[in-house]
Amino acid sequence: MKSYLAKSGSITQQWYIIDASGQVLGRLAVKIANILRGRNKPTYTPHVDTGDFIVVINADKVVLTGNKEEQKKYMFYSGYIGNEKYKSVSQMREKKPDFIIHNAVRGMLPKNRLARQMIKKLKIYAGSEHPHSAQQPVTL
Repeated sequence: MKSYLAKSGSITQQWYIIDASGQVLGRLAVKIANILRGRNKPTYTPHVDTGDFIVVINADKVVLTGNKEEQKKYMFYSGYIGNEKYKSVSQMREKKPDFIIHNAVRGMLPKNRLARQMIKKLKIYAGSEHPHSAQQPVTL
C-alpha cells in the first residue's frame, strides 16, 4: 500500500476564528501552529502547505502565566553597535498587541520557505472586529 502524499492543487483550505481572550499564550500558539501546518488533518504532508487560515481576535487579552508580563523581554537589533533595544510584554501589549501571538506562533513553525508561506495565513486583530466575515470562518 502506498502512502498518501497531498498535492498543492488538491487541498481545500478552511477559515477558523479563535478568541484569544483569557487563553494562555503558549497553549494558544501550539493550537494555532498545528492548524497552520495542517497537523489536525488526516491529509497532512510535511513538505506541502496543507494548513488552514486562522483569524485571531482579542489578541490584547491573551494571558501569560507567572511573572512573564514584566520579566519576559523581546530584543530588537538594528545591526549597529550598541543598538539593541529590549521591550517587555506589557510594553508590546500597549503598542503592538498582535506581535505577541505572531512571534510565539512563528517560533513554533519550521524555519524555511514553507513556514513563511504558512504564517501569511494567520490574521491577528487586537479587538473583536475583523474584516474576514465574507470567508465564513468557523469558531474554534
